[in-house]
Amino acid sequence: MTTEIPPRRGRPRRFDPDEAVATAQSLFHERGYDSVSVADVSEALGINPPSFYAAFASKAGLYARVLDRYSAKDGIPFAEILDPERPVAECLASILEAAAHHYAADPVATGCLVLEGTRSNDPDARAAARALHAGAENLIRDYVAARHPAEADRITDFVSTTMAGLSAKARNGHGLDRLLATARLAGQALAGALPS
Repeated sequence: MTTEIPPRRGRPRRFDPDEAVATAQSLFHERGYDSVSVADVSEALGINPPSFYAAFASKAGLYARVLDRYSAKDGIPFAEILDPERPVAECLASILEAAAHHYAADPVATGCLVLEGTRSNDPDARAAARALHAGAENLIRDYVAARHPAEADRITDFVSTTMAGLSAKARNGHGLDRLLATARLAGQALAGALPS
């Protein structure tokens, strides 16, 4: 789908909202939500701020669309990894290793876009990121609770805390090898806590 954006001068510029969301995702992931301005996004998209507001209503509105795109295309595939036929600890260890790979995949945009967004200064952006994060935690909790109900909260907190640490370490320069070493150590702890 394309939308005509009023030009500054000359012929109308073709504007693809999906491409714009992908571009904004790169900016938000690289710099963090709070460090990206509407002017930054507008410049990267080659549009003026009124056109930006016409297309997205607000920076937080664009960020919500970015989070949707990230979870659908670039996020960790929780539903695929949390296989009810595999041991719980094994699947959770796979989640942590997938997180390490995702968080180190782009050396410019490290860490988790969602986790980093949960600390945003903007209440709307923070709420959107926290809602997506809570959804992932609920998937993990429900998965653990199906076989280890008494351990569901404790194990979910451990996995979530480990993922937050992996994201923070990726943002601070840890490469894939170090992130994977941490994920694998956490996987060993999970195997000890959740016998098959």
